[in-house]
Amino acid sequence: MANSSLATQSQVETTTFDELESNVQSYARSFPVVFNTAEGAYLFDENGNRYIDFLAGAGSLNYGHNNAHLRSRLIEYISNCGITHSLDMHTTAKEAFLTTFNDNILAPRGLEYVVQFTGPTGTNAVEAALKLARNIKQRHNIIAFTNGFHGVSIGAMAATGNSHHRGAAGLPLTGVTHMPFCNYFGDELDTIAYLERMLDDPSSGIDHPAAAIVETVQGEGGLNVATPRWLRALERVCRKHDMLLIVDDIQAGCGRTGTFFSFEPSGIKPDIVTLSKSLSGYGIPFAVTIFRPDLDCWKPGEHNGTFRGNNHAFVTATAALERYWGNRDFETEIADKARLIGDALAAIAKDYPDDVIAPRGRGIMQGLTCHSGRLARDIVRRCFRAGLVIETSGSEDEVVKCLPPLVTPNDTLNAALDILGESTRAAIAAYKPD
Repeated sequence: MANSSLATQSQVETTTFDELESNVQSYARSFPVVFNTAEGAYLFDENGNRYIDFLAGAGSLNYGHNNAHLRSRLIEYISNCGITHSLDMHTTAKEAFLTTFNDNILAPRGLEYVVQFTGPTGTNAVEAALKLARNIKQRHNIIAFTNGFHGVSIGAMAATGNSHHRGAAGLPLTGVTHMPFCNYFGDELDTIAYLERMLDDPSSGIDHPAAAIVETVQGEGGLNVATPRWLRALERVCRKHDMLLIVDDIQAGCGRTGTFFSFEPSGIKPDIVTLSKSLSGYGIPFAVTIFRPDLDCWKPGEHNGTFRGNNHAFVTATAALERYWGNRDFETEIADKARLIGDALAAIAKDYPDDVIAPRGRGIMQGLTCHSGRLARDIVRRCFRAGLVIETSGSEDEVVKCLPPLVTPNDTLNAALDILGESTRAAIAAYKPD
């Protein structure tokens, strides 16, 4: 395990980045070293110092850095001069992905969806979902929820709640009505009953929506969890009001919450689902929008883009689906690791009032909500100095969020959680509320 002065020893001159890279960089500010190599749950800087990675590409590396099985499949494909770029033409790599995705994921869950290959980012998958819903229903309005994050292109940003991101748009963000997420008011208000009342009332001022878009666990929004009952009620309201239900599973999907799709425990069947981040399994950009076949009203090329045929991502995604999702054993492993993390976070928080620090989240998407963003950021700084890469989320950056690779060994998880516990206790001891 890294020693407490590791980050101080490894900090380097970053003149090249300071001089040539835009101020828009963000994660680099929290981790001011130059990383060089990575394997499994570990990052290594150019001086050879090792860090446990509890950020994992913001959830894009569910199977770890340079997963050996995925890497060997990709190297073999490249060595055989496999096609890299193909627009949306048919390739053997795409066929293998589609077949494996259907056989290992969709069919066993009784889900009948067609797959749209969008541009390679999550925000483009969201743009496609919103555009499709509006075209089908011939209505412009979308229901989104407080603290939701759906991307930073204009359409997706309109559905995003965070004022920091919205403020950079440069023009009014329209076409979306924001409603309170599950437990936004605690137990004081049933937020689905509130939504339903607004939709029932012709004088509420809400234009009849085409769809509602929701994350079952709000990753960037602070690990807020929608209960199965709330999700089922939302689905019922969508059906009642002729609205499509879109689940944004870009961060919470691909096993992050325990099942491949985060909505599985609730029993709902969304009309449209967006996937990206860990879909390729290797950190290669890849995104899809999947939806019921009867909704496939696109004309050829209507939602277009040059990079919607990433064959390298098809290869690694297929390898990941075959290795980890051919049966339900991997879900059992995730559940065991989720309990380990949850127990550790509860143990860290038990000696403090809930308004100082408290656990939250689901699956391997858990964390600690803190009294303030200042406290959370101090915890993150202390963790990095001790050899743990971890970040914050939430409207005020008040949640310390654990996103390790799903395949992280238990001894590595325990080492990281020990660092998190020590850093949390030290930060709270030094904390003076405003």
